[in-house]
Amino acid sequence: MTTLVRFAPSPTGLLHVGNARTAVVNWLFAKKTGGKFLLRIDDTDTERSKPEYETAIIEDLGWLGLSHDLFARQMERSAAHAAAAEKLKAGGRLYPAYETAAELERRRKRQIAMHKPPVYDRAALALTEAERAKLEAEGRKPHWRFKLSQSKVGWRDRIRGDVEIDTAHLSDPVLIREDGRFLYTLPSVADDIDFAVTHIVRGEDHVTNTAAQIEIFEALGAAVPEFAHFPLLVGAGGEALSKRIGSLSLREIRDGGIEAQALVSYLAKTGTSDAIELRVSLDELAREFDFGKIGRAPAHFDPKELEGLNARLLHALPLEAVTARLPGMSAALWDAIKPNLTRLADAPALAALVTGPVAPVIEDKALAEAAAGLLPPEPWSEETWGAWTKAVGAATGAKGRALFHPLRLALTGREQGPELKKLLPLIGRERALKRLAGATA
Repeated sequence: MTTLVRFAPSPTGLLHVGNARTAVVNWLFAKKTGGKFLLRIDDTDTERSKPEYETAIIEDLGWLGLSHDLFARQMERSAAHAAAAEKLKAGGRLYPAYETAAELERRRKRQIAMHKPPVYDRAALALTEAERAKLEAEGRKPHWRFKLSQSKVGWRDRIRGDVEIDTAHLSDPVLIREDGRFLYTLPSVADDIDFAVTHIVRGEDHVTNTAAQIEIFEALGAAVPEFAHFPLLVGAGGEALSKRIGSLSLREIRDGGIEAQALVSYLAKTGTSDAIELRVSLDELAREFDFGKIGRAPAHFDPKELEGLNARLLHALPLEAVTARLPGMSAALWDAIKPNLTRLADAPALAALVTGPVAPVIEDKALAEAAAGLLPPEPWSEETWGAWTKAVGAATGAKGRALFHPLRLALTGREQGPELKKLLPLIGRERALKRLAGATA
């Protein structure tokens, strides 16, 4: 059996880190097992779905490197969904209910006041044909509910182990609205059946839904996929991400300078028994993927931890990996500045320490003049800095911070920055002399 997983985002907004983690886990599992990855756009929410969001989803997944083998849009499969609904009706598992939203809310409040669970009481099943005809004559249109078995449904979850849910404690889910539009559940199951999805991998907020979906699979005479439900992402301190999710869209993370491989590595490893470490490729992440490594505790998303991983990625990148984004960058300059990068966007400013113009800061004029007089002739190498500063220290008596800090300020105008043993040969003697004299160069 070939593994087939699906990532099924709704095009009602931008992908955020929670969505992205679901996509990453599905993709890595498919890659690990030699399977396929289906990108299914769940656009049944016609009021909020927008084509620009679909475009953004595809672009963001492409940025992450998560290519899809199959593609589908749910709205293009309405005939298959209608056929599934008719099959459920014929089997007596899909029934019309006529309560309005206001009536259902009043009933729910009464149940809560009586300390009863707010579960739908199946009053619609007791209606006679005459009563249904009377309601429809009044202008009421039914919504359609799936009749649960009111028995225990169990499955072996690839992450949570044995799970059992008693559907007697659940309301019969509404599958079709009064206006005939399908809600999420039925199209999802029908599409999973038609595409032969073998594993449904998603967040644990869907665990309860799974019991009802298993019964729908069975009512439609289909094989039930395997399930894996992983804990949701929370903030660094354990707080829910929902209120901050807008600032955690992939688009904003990308615009903020985070590299795709750093984010994928982070999302693949957070919440697992593996250390959160950089992996240089998706293939490497796939080889290491294992549902058994995913813990039961919530996974923490810490932007600072991600930034650190991003910095480590940049420090390891060869020049060839950034040439298109940093035209004109030399190998020597890239080698000098990359250990100080946290984002690639910082590279031009660090490169300018060499190319200029730099406004020097002369902290110790006498030291700067002595240093200028001791500058050796070119050509220079990385050993030049050590030999030169040793000579300056011997001539002036300066050492430690009193020696190195004034020279850094004069040569770069900054308190901190790349190693000067690498920068000095790139700055060159002419620029160095001008900066030591206090001239912008």
